[in-house]
Parts: sequence; C-alpha cells; structure tokens
Amino acid sequence: MKKHEIAVTIALLSLVTYTLALSALGTVQTNRMISNAGTVKAIGVGVYSDSECTSPLSSIDWGTLEPGTTKDVTCYVKNEGNSASVLSMETSNWSPPSVSDYMTLSWDYTGQPLNPDEVVEVTFTLTVSPSIDGITSFSFDIVIVGSG
Repeated sequence: MKKHEIAVTIALLSLVTYTLALSALGTVQTNRMISNAGTVKAIGVGVYSDSECTSPLSSIDWGTLEPGTTKDVTCYVKNEGNSASVLSMETSNWSPPSVSDYMTLSWDYTGQPLNPDEVVEVTFTLTVSPSIDGITSFSFDIVIVGSG
C-alpha cells in the first residue's frame, strides 16, 4: 500500500469510529415548536396589560411553545361595572379544534368579589401536553365575565 492509500484508510476508519461513537452516546431528540396567538373578550370587566389599566389587552401572543411546557402571562382585570362582581373564565373557538385535547388554560384568580373600579392581577397559565403532535400553530379565545 502506498502512503496516501494508508492515510485515506486511516481517515476513513477514524470517520467510521467517530460515527459509531456518536450513535452509541444516546438517543436522537426532536422538538416541535408551536406558535399561537389568542384573543381576550371581556364582559362587564376590562382586561389590561398594566396595573394602572391604561393599556387594554385584546390579545395574547403566547410565543413559541414546545410540547410538555407551560407559559404564564400576567394581566390585570378591572371591574368596570357599578356593583361587586365575581369573575369567571372560559375558552372557546380553539383552532384547530383538536388542539383543546392537548392544551389547557388555567388562571390563579381565587374567586374574591371585585368592587366597582377594583383591579386584580391574574396570571394565565397555558399548558401544552407532551404528547401533542402534528399541530404547528393554533389559536383560541379567552372569555372573562364579571357577574354579581
């Protein structure tokens, strides 16, 4: 064998050894990122992005989410009625509809009545199931109602 043939053989054996070592080190991991934008509808209350209630919040951009993660968004809800109100929250218009099987929205509101012009800070938490698959973007509405 000539010197250059030996060098090529050694380089090839090194490459094969390196490739085998990499494959033996662990499993292949993949991630799927999910984009979203949501809207906020308020009935009897105002929803704001700031504690002074000067910037109305009509949508939430959850950014890019990965399976198995949670994300929090804080906002401020103000009773804009003329009597004490208790808040309730629901979601609707999930798109695609199947995404509601893989995501849940909760909040930390504790049920205390809000007097007129009173403001409460609430944090929404969006949880993405680790088993979500095939969904690359989604949207939904958050509906907040003040009743009393």
